[in-house]
Amino acid sequence: MFKILDRYIIRKFLGTYVFSIVLLLAIVVMFDVNEKLDSFIKAPLKATIFDYFLNFLPYFANQFSPLFTFIAVIFFTSKLAGNSEIIAMLSTGMSFKRLLRPYLMSAAIIAALTFVLSAYVIPPANVKRINYQNTYEKNKRVDYGQNIMLMVSPGQIAYMNRYDNLSKTGYRFSLDQFDENKKLTSRLTASSIKWDTLYQWTVYDYVVRDFRDNREFIDKGTRRDTSLAFEPRDFLISSNDQEQMTSPALDEYIRRQKQRGVGNIQMFEVERERRYAMTAAAFILTIIGMTLSVKKQKGGMGLNIGIGLVLSFSYILFMTITQTFAISGLTSPFVAMWIPNLIYSVIAVVLYRRAAKR
Repeated sequence: MFKILDRYIIRKFLGTYVFSIVLLLAIVVMFDVNEKLDSFIKAPLKATIFDYFLNFLPYFANQFSPLFTFIAVIFFTSKLAGNSEIIAMLSTGMSFKRLLRPYLMSAAIIAALTFVLSAYVIPPANVKRINYQNTYEKNKRVDYGQNIMLMVSPGQIAYMNRYDNLSKTGYRFSLDQFDENKKLTSRLTASSIKWDTLYQWTVYDYVVRDFRDNREFIDKGTRRDTSLAFEPRDFLISSNDQEQMTSPALDEYIRRQKQRGVGNIQMFEVERERRYAMTAAAFILTIIGMTLSVKKQKGGMGLNIGIGLVLSFSYILFMTITQTFAISGLTSPFVAMWIPNLIYSVIAVVLYRRAAKR
């Protein structure tokens, strides 16, 4: 019997979750079309449908997955309680802890789906969506940089006076090589440098000075293909670059930038922690939603849904505020992304204990 009830609750939970997503996305599409109508008119219809909407809708749904989870739990649990189905389940000898199991199983499915989407599926889709927005709405892509300096590898420092990403060209380039004693051993200067693919670059009008045995050796030329372990995205950072990286690519990017001593990677670290925190939120908000709505109340379903909306929006707002603090450098990305989960975990434990005593 318990297995039948498990399947029943899981089916209700996930069905309500999907229904709430579809319903809210339909509303979002209407508002989005109304707000961005001028941009949609300028863009080809095929690009609007396949490059924008088909990539925007999964992105939006995944961003607000905690909200959908919370609403789904409160909606269908309040309905079960209102029909006295919860009382009937508990009267068979089922404990409150056992009743919670199918809820957590459903939350595990949502959590796994949320993580897989945010870590592997949505980032490549975001590339198309963001390119569409940069082309037909407002271009937020950073295409120019000045006074660029970065550590290519330990003991190797690169500098460019300016870089134009439209032509893939940097100007007044230099590359200094130091030994373990921080003594300059080689310097390459060039009037310009052009990026090809990955780590492949071409320098023009270059001069290489090697310093060995207290002597200077000079090599000049008009063009040389060379491999340098950096690319434009390492120093031209747009506000949504982190959303376009899969989790393995994001981890590698953060590791490489830390190794180079680059300091402006907070938003990349925040994005990495956010993906894990949002996954954990599915369990926390499921417990809170279930314990709030498991008992039949005078206000009925409307009161429970109202409380749920306040709590879920406060969670999202709280996470947004702490995220801003982390990007500003006021706190670490790990602390910023996990503080909301920690606080709401305490709320979940308190509510669970109160509900279990009823």
